[in-house]
Amino acid sequence: MTYQDPPAAAVSRWAVFRRVVNLPHVAAVFYFAFVFALSRIIAWQAATSDVSQWTFELARYTRQSMISGLSILACAGLAEAWLAGRALRPRTAWGVRGGAVAVGTVVGAALRYTVVYAPDFKEPLEWSWAAYTTSLWWLLGCSGYGLLHLSQVERATRERLALARQAREVLAAQQMEAELSALQAQIEPHFLFNTLANVKRLYDVAPGRGRDMLASLIAYLQTALPGMRRQHACLGDELDRVQHYLAILQMRMGERLRFDITAAPALRDAEMPPMVVATLVENAIKHGLSPLPEGGRLWVTAMETAGNKLLVDVRDDGQGFVGAGGSGVGLANTRARLLALYGQQAYLALEAAAPRGVLARVCLPLRRVSGMDPPSWRQAESTEEALTS
Repeated sequence: MTYQDPPAAAVSRWAVFRRVVNLPHVAAVFYFAFVFALSRIIAWQAATSDVSQWTFELARYTRQSMISGLSILACAGLAEAWLAGRALRPRTAWGVRGGAVAVGTVVGAALRYTVVYAPDFKEPLEWSWAAYTTSLWWLLGCSGYGLLHLSQVERATRERLALARQAREVLAAQQMEAELSALQAQIEPHFLFNTLANVKRLYDVAPGRGRDMLASLIAYLQTALPGMRRQHACLGDELDRVQHYLAILQMRMGERLRFDITAAPALRDAEMPPMVVATLVENAIKHGLSPLPEGGRLWVTAMETAGNKLLVDVRDDGQGFVGAGGSGVGLANTRARLLALYGQQAYLALEAAAPRGVLARVCLPLRRVSGMDPPSWRQAESTEEALTS
């Protein structure tokens, strides 16, 4: 005879039974039986001074109460297992539960009589004692069963709310990533048009610079376009993208834009959400350097800090905080993305730099990205070689 997996319904009913008959509930029955027996023994043995007799009676009555309590608990577990998956009216379901408690009290009373008087059963069963015991434990069992059922309903409700909250967070993160993908798939038209217009003009007056700008634009697109199809990127590709972007702007702005990018080679495979560094760089140029006639310098620095954290700083020596002071849509979206991806483990902070300018700092957990495409700077070099030849 070969073994076959049990049906799904049987497995679920067994799981329901185990949720009722488990070690915490057995311990609760023991504590209740002990307290119940203690209260009865104090009332019955108040006049005696024999400690050994008092202790013996306490242990005996605790055992007897445990028999009734465990019998009711087992019948409650069987009742819940039988009710699982059945669509019954609430009144009918509670009738089944009350009947299960009644069966448990009868079984418990029979077991208590058997434990005390087995094996000879010289003492006859007193029906008045049986009626009193079953009635008392039926009331106690119904009260305990009701509390148990209500606690299970409350726990199931909390679990459903937690699952709904998790599903909502997942949907929010997916919606945010979809919006990000849509935004990333749209390269600013005026940036492309202005760059191509500059390339055309430079090819007429300075072909060498026009060729350099075209090579930088192609390199930028080679790094930007693959990243638009990813939800995660690495720091190396993000810095390459920023470098090509700044090289294009530097050709357009001339001496008004100077920049430095510093990062340890070991950090190139660190995980970095796409377009986060680029957003900070664009924000620094647009609000910090472009308004100044003399322009300024931009520093992009990445480093590893204590606690296995990745720190990326974008600092400029531009005009500093003006107007909203860091409450733009791009920065707000960046903060929301970091919160959705890393929770409280990541943050974006802005502060005034000395002697002037703004420092934007991103801190997130240091994670390594595996299986990424070859570094895009190699593609850029091959493109430049093709343009030169």
